[in-house]
Amino acid sequence: MTAPPAPGEPPVRRPRAPREHAPRFNADADWDAWPVDAYLRENYRELHPCDAAVIRHHAAVYRGIAPGSVASAVECGTGPNLYPLMAAAAACRRIDALEPGAGNRAYLRRQLAHGPDPAWQPFYDLCRSLDPALPPALATALSRVRVVPGALGGLPERRYGLASMTFVAESVTTSAAEFAELCRAFARAVRPGGRLLAAFMAGMPSYRIADGPLWPALPVGEDALRAVFAPLTASLRITRVAKDPTLPEYGDTGMLLLSATRPGPGA
Repeated sequence: MTAPPAPGEPPVRRPRAPREHAPRFNADADWDAWPVDAYLRENYRELHPCDAAVIRHHAAVYRGIAPGSVASAVECGTGPNLYPLMAAAAACRRIDALEPGAGNRAYLRRQLAHGPDPAWQPFYDLCRSLDPALPPALATALSRVRVVPGALGGLPERRYGLASMTFVAESVTTSAAEFAELCRAFARAVRPGGRLLAAFMAGMPSYRIADGPLWPALPVGEDALRAVFAPLTASLRITRVAKDPTLPEYGDTGMLLLSATRPGPGA
């Protein structure tokens, strides 16, 4: 017990313990308010080196899958990003673009109905150079896509032969427990023998798009990915991509690319 101050002396002020910030969960963010145009300007008006790395990583997997052999696939939390959809178009007969945000869904539907923005063509040129089984026209590749309202946490188990996720589970919550649960939902959505592909921002804290509000994120590393995916997958591979200096400063340390298979017979 601390002795009281002597008469005439000021009271001793103990240092106050730092206040812990309450976690922000996926449901706390207004995904309908996602700044679609600003996000596209910052990230997808040109083909950045990190995008090329993701495309090369995914193409190496898709080349090993017979064209059209995956009846249905899902891109979880698609946002307005078209390149994971186009990359899957040779292997997959149908691709569900699962997206919770109204603005992102509207953008995707416009791209499918009226043709993709010209800025996406360099992305597709790279995809097709790496996977010649893709159709000649980007619009044909995107004709496999169906926009589906919904969130990652609500995916039914064993629904798909392949699931892809690009900068999602780590970019929607500050809770390590919720991140792990979202990753488990992603993995369990794939049937035994099916494939998983994912890209994660490494070490990224909560972030802003342009001068907008702060969006929740959890800094993750390879150990966190292995902890959640190793019990649920086989042939797990994680590849690190160096930080891309051509992107805006999001506080990340680069990217982590994942591929794996769900244990069991072929999907």
